[in-house]
Amino acid sequence: MVCRVWHGWTTVGHAQRYDDYLQNELFPRLDRELRSHGYRGYQVLRLSRGEEVEFMTILWFDSIENVREFAGENYETPVISEKARSLLTRFAERADHYQLSGSNLFGVSNAG
Repeated sequence: MVCRVWHGWTTVGHAQRYDDYLQNELFPRLDRELRSHGYRGYQVLRLSRGEEVEFMTILWFDSIENVREFAGENYETPVISEKARSLLTRFAERADHYQLSGSNLFGVSNAG
């Protein structure tokens, strides 16, 4: 299993709108369009620091080939919609990809 990790930052004023976009628009669309192509879900981590809020998105895929189907041949380049760009103040120029080595999460869901 492959984990695609990416970071984006926004203002405190745009943070909830960006979070809503991710969870109500982007991730449901990925689920609809990519579930049959090795997409297995997401996690979002959010960290407030002063006037800025960092988001770390974690997307799960069966294989790096499935990531390429989603992101293209240059799969380390982030896929960022115009709507997301309008809410972000800056973002990582690269997405990193990790092989899952172990996991032990019991009953984890949307912690709110």
